[in-house]
Amino acid sequence: MNVTFLGAARTVTGSCYLLETNNRKILIDCGMFQGHEGHNELNAEPMPFDINELDYILLTHAHIDHSGRIPKLYKEGFRGEIIATKATVELCEIMLPDSGHIQEMEYEWINRKRLRAGKPPVDPLYTYQDAVDCMECFRKVAYDEFIKLPGNITVCFRDAGHILGSSILEIWINENGQETKLVFSGDLGNKNIPILRDPTIIDTADYLFIESTYGDRLHQQNEDKVEKITNIILETIEKGGNVIIPSFAVGRTQEIIYELHSKLTKYDEKIKKLFSIPVYVDSPLAISATEVFRNNLDCYDEEAKRYIENGDNPLDFPTLKFTQTAQESKELNEKNEKMIIISASGMCEAGRIKHHLKHNLWRPESTILFVGYQAEGTLGRRILDGAQKVRIFGEEISVNARIESIDGFSGHADQKGLLDWINAFIKKPKKIFIVHGEENAQKVFVQKIKEQFNIKCIVPDKGETYSITPTRAVTITTKEQDKIYRYSRLQLLEYTQLIEEEIAGLSEKIKDIINEQTDDLAIEKILYKLKNLEKDIHSLTK
Repeated sequence: MNVTFLGAARTVTGSCYLLETNNRKILIDCGMFQGHEGHNELNAEPMPFDINELDYILLTHAHIDHSGRIPKLYKEGFRGEIIATKATVELCEIMLPDSGHIQEMEYEWINRKRLRAGKPPVDPLYTYQDAVDCMECFRKVAYDEFIKLPGNITVCFRDAGHILGSSILEIWINENGQETKLVFSGDLGNKNIPILRDPTIIDTADYLFIESTYGDRLHQQNEDKVEKITNIILETIEKGGNVIIPSFAVGRTQEIIYELHSKLTKYDEKIKKLFSIPVYVDSPLAISATEVFRNNLDCYDEEAKRYIENGDNPLDFPTLKFTQTAQESKELNEKNEKMIIISASGMCEAGRIKHHLKHNLWRPESTILFVGYQAEGTLGRRILDGAQKVRIFGEEISVNARIESIDGFSGHADQKGLLDWINAFIKKPKKIFIVHGEENAQKVFVQKIKEQFNIKCIVPDKGETYSITPTRAVTITTKEQDKIYRYSRLQLLEYTQLIEEEIAGLSEKIKDIINEQTDDLAIEKILYKLKNLEKDIHSLTK
């Protein structure tokens, strides 16, 4: 069999792996690349195989970096089966059309710019309707159900504890009378995440494909996170500011609601103050996802089930409010009251969160509280890394607000959680493929695995293919030039984004120099350098 790494290779997003065995082609996940501007180009790239020859997609969970290119494949002719858990399918029913809507809106803006430049319009990656239509290919399965597929393939979905419906995949493949077992971790959750069960322990694997998002670090202790979020909120409100929480619509939003709800059972003066503050969930997708959570109680852990049995709704409390319409969202920034706003997207790349950042980032009394992973290149990552100014809707915004991060809310296991999960294997894998992580996280994680288990790890490149048998796994794409070519486009676009930011900063500095009434000779020197820069740019555009 062959496994080709089409995404989440030396990066966090775009999870997609092609499995070819016994004349069958199967994708494990088909996610979007997110973060850098160049990822739009990667998302648009054609798959390196005939779409009509693809038999199945096995989907680990509904997050867009794992599911977001499925409508594109459908648009291009894919009509095979997409197999996922019931909760994952129901979340995809709202998340993929939402993604299609975002695609249409973004390309409407892109085409207005192209029209002004005299260029023809371009089509979005897919539309809202493409996403709706692709749902006809989905097939719901239960956790722990053994699914027989043609080609001597057996699949089982186990609970990954990451978001509702998230799965670890166990895949048994019989080739020439010999069986090989592959395990794809998907995104592994933390232990003791509210609402969800802990990740399932897997007994055996010949080859393991494991995420490494937090492979180089540990989360803060979970028991401290609710206390910390409470203190941050109260300190901000006392200063007269708002608390803005960029949150993934599916998973983190519901967890925050649940954690705030659970504080009601520990009622003291601090909590009394907390629950005098309105909490707005400003994301139609998060509202719909919360309903899916309420309709899949079988995925809940024992604590959450006890709330339900006692007639309590763990995803609700008196001061929780939901804003559906764009007008309601806009009115939040016109209110005089102090508030908590939970809004998507979690990495601040799109959606209503950008409006709330625009109205609060410049305010020293407000707080921006990050509760999830921020990928390289995203607006959220730039803010978290200490940017003094960011550009939102074409406007330069100063970052004066308090910036906080609580990674105890992360849906990903940290380094210890990942290592503990590997340690629980009774029969350890022969080799481990490290995916879904930034390069430094992967490097550290590989070293930890080597020290603790003495298992050889492979960190594949995007586009790299490995031939796998019960006894060995070897690459069959080894040309260094191929690797350089594959990354050149993304690297070029990353430099373009960097230059754009530098020029924006240069423009601000020149305005300051002019306002300071700098002497004419200094102005002439700057002007001379700018003219040379213009020549270089003009030459490059040719």
